[in-house]
Amino acid sequence: MTSSLHARLVDCALALLEAGESDLSLRAVARSAAVSAMAPYRHFADKAALMAAVALRGFAMLEADAATADSIGDSAADALTGQGLAYIAFARRHPALFRLMFADGAGLELPHEQCLGAYALMVRRVAELAPDQAGAGVLTCWGLVHGLATLALDGRLPPDPATERAALELMTQALAARAGA
Repeated sequence: MTSSLHARLVDCALALLEAGESDLSLRAVARSAAVSAMAPYRHFADKAALMAAVALRGFAMLEADAATADSIGDSAADALTGQGLAYIAFARRHPALFRLMFADGAGLELPHEQCLGAYALMVRRVAELAPDQAGAGVLTCWGLVHGLATLALDGRLPPDPATERAALELMTQALAARAGA
């Protein structure tokens, strides 16, 4: 069970990260949380441990967004498309957090099973669409969606929800058609 100070420190670190704080140290987080400089050490061994907790929060946020999108679709294809759009939107809303989760180390240091929430939702929908091609389908879906999100963060993909939806719908249609072949 995490304490309220633990959660507040993660909240403050996340807010500083998303505000573009260049000196995201335990001392800066303590200042933001209005606690002593030593207080974070009662909850985190070091900055890496705090950043891992922030990345873990990010994975929970991404899972919540994907679950919401998944519940809106009328079919597995609609749900999978919605999940992909939610993933890209999450990356655009939380660029520093997304990079922390997937590229900057903290998320990569987390135990794999703690990061699978949104991924597991995708796996389930791909298995519904293409049960005989699930492994390749999951790789295709995640590669496309993560690639689009990364391109968006790198400024190489301007926001265009209609085209993004069309690309994701094309992917789900191809999965369904390939499975039927």
